Amino acid sequence: MRSECLKIKSYLINSVSPFLAMLFLFAPNVYSQIDKDTKSSFAVIERLIGNRAKEFDLHIASSTDQNNSDSFEVETIGNRVKITATSNTSICYAAYTFLKDIGAVSISWEGNRIDLPKTWPKYSKKIATPFKYRKYLNACTFGYTTPWWDWKRWEQEIDWMAFHGINLPTAMEGQEAVWQQLWKEYGLTDSQLQEHFAGPAFLPWQRMGNINSLEGSLPQQWIKKKQDIQKNVLQKMRSLDMHPVVPAFSGYVPKAFAEKHPNSKISELKSWSGGGFESTYLLDPNDPLFKEIGIRFIKMYTEFYGQSEFYLADSFNEITPPVSEEHKYEELSHYGKIIFETINEASPGATWVMQGWLFGDNKEFWTKEATKAFLSKVPDDRLIIQDYANDRYKVWENQEAFYGKQWAYGYVHNYGGSNPVYGDLNFYKNELTNLLQNSNKGNLVGYGVMPEGLNNNSVVYEFIYDLPWTQGKESVDEWLSKHLKARYGKKTSAPVYKAWQLLTESVYNVKYWETRWWDSRAGAYLLFKRPTLKIIEFKENPGNKEKLKQALDILKGEAKNFDKKSLYLYDLIDISRHYYSLRIDDMLMECVAAYYSKDVKKGDELFKKIEKQALDIDNIMSGQPLNNLNYWLKSAWDYGNSDAESKLYLKNAKTLITLWGGEGHLNDYASRAWKGMYKEFYWPRWKMFLQAQRESVIKNIPFDELKERESIKQWEVKWCKSKEMY
Repeated sequence: MRSECLKIKSYLINSVSPFLAMLFLFAPNVYSQIDKDTKSSFAVIERLIGNRAKEFDLHIASSTDQNNSDSFEVETIGNRVKITATSNTSICYAAYTFLKDIGAVSISWEGNRIDLPKTWPKYSKKIATPFKYRKYLNACTFGYTTPWWDWKRWEQEIDWMAFHGINLPTAMEGQEAVWQQLWKEYGLTDSQLQEHFAGPAFLPWQRMGNINSLEGSLPQQWIKKKQDIQKNVLQKMRSLDMHPVVPAFSGYVPKAFAEKHPNSKISELKSWSGGGFESTYLLDPNDPLFKEIGIRFIKMYTEFYGQSEFYLADSFNEITPPVSEEHKYEELSHYGKIIFETINEASPGATWVMQGWLFGDNKEFWTKEATKAFLSKVPDDRLIIQDYANDRYKVWENQEAFYGKQWAYGYVHNYGGSNPVYGDLNFYKNELTNLLQNSNKGNLVGYGVMPEGLNNNSVVYEFIYDLPWTQGKESVDEWLSKHLKARYGKKTSAPVYKAWQLLTESVYNVKYWETRWWDSRAGAYLLFKRPTLKIIEFKENPGNKEKLKQALDILKGEAKNFDKKSLYLYDLIDISRHYYSLRIDDMLMECVAAYYSKDVKKGDELFKKIEKQALDIDNIMSGQPLNNLNYWLKSAWDYGNSDAESKLYLKNAKTLITLWGGEGHLNDYASRAWKGMYKEFYWPRWKMFLQAQRESVIKNIPFDELKERESIKQWEVKWCKSKEMY
């Protein structure tokens, strides 16, 4: 490219008028940013701001940090933006930091605000991060959010990752093509694999050994689509100098494989999460088939998708290891040893990655001694433990920073794609500051958030992914001031800032949404839980409703200054939906209590108010296209290549966000505050329950709660099976 440019310049100088030649020579060098080393980051920036990307000069520099951590420098010279950084992802983050700082751009799942100045203001920033890796995406995200994504949507997400400095993304798409071929090599038939693979929305838990076959089978077209998508995903991630974490063998085998190998040491595990799921089967690492299968899988995966550096293997996700009490530590150490050796022999020099969730989820089993044994025979620099639930569990502190192994700190924040408005900005900041100053942090190499679902609470993710660079040295108020200017533009008034300060004191001061597990029942709000009389025992939702209402009133008052399609109006809908959902919870408790005490008049008054409020919320959610039941269901239906496929995907989509499966407490785990869900699912359930409760009072007969709850469950089953798209 550069040589061609020089030839053209030479031609101009020798062949055309001196005036035209002078214009060309002093024009901006539009080719500098398309250097082959920065071609990928330029493409990301160009997709965001179009031709103005040609005013950016991009350069890759070697890291001077002993840990190879990233850094960048941005400077405006004339009307050009010069960025020098240690990777393409760092270049993208630097560009976004610059554009945010000058109030020109805000990027989010719900949309971007772009308002570029005619000329770039004077600007200079130089910054480095102590975190070599910035992680992203939970294994569960591939069920709760991405099942119906095509390559275009994945490209958009990878751009988002690059702009947020993420370089250690979990990349789980497309693996079923490899598993299918591998298990066929071991003699399994197509029909046996159809009985093994779960439906598209439930694949993450089949991959982690929790379930088999739930809501399947898995169409071949699905496998092929995701295979093609994964090739593009990995190619783009690698071109941006990201390090995608891809799957490895963790020991789980299909039931048909276990039956074919009766002499192999294969454990049939107990049903997961309270029961109701088919058993899964775990191959013992002492069996020679373990290494054989594990090595073969990685080699096949490499043939499909190219060489990888990081492999995710989780043998015990919410599963108690099948080890003997008398040889517990010895057997655990052997598990860890064999998993690592399998990865290393198949891909020499690669790093084993594992989720740290299990250590917090099952503290009774994973004592310090058990964890230390499991990790003991793995080299310190060849394993990364993703300790991502620090908004719930202090695993790294309890486990002594994982005994010298590499680890990455972070949060889940979002569970199941459920979307109440919450997060805790000051908590995240203070935690990071304290972490960096802690002399017992061990071999800390990474930071980030691994949400189970996306498309909610964008402010949380904006803030969290700035922290590894700012290192918490910027106050929340300072950060928020820049964020709001970038997100809303010049019309951001003092009252708007005041409203957001109130939001940081009312909803964005909640690190974990405890309501979702109240009384072992999932669901973001009480309205979203399967109805129960126990609701009258509920204390209160987290946060501060009074300050939330103050913030909401201010935001409503300032709304006249903003366009109806602006991110301001999107946020106003979010805050409104959240506040009035909390009010419904309060009224539900009162209504159930009223009917329970035989006060029919009060119960009827509250019933009407709740119904009106629920339908009003459903209506205002029209302003958020992503938060729409029809959008989710139509995406699922359209993903099918035939009517049969579309029906399967539609049922998967409905079941995941409602019944889920099993006999435990997973129903409503992935509840969504979406248009359509209030009107078509949550309120109809409570309406049935309250009407039955009222009728028992009128007829003076005992209220049979168990019978009514079973009736509601059967209604849910029919709802999931219907072809209605709402």
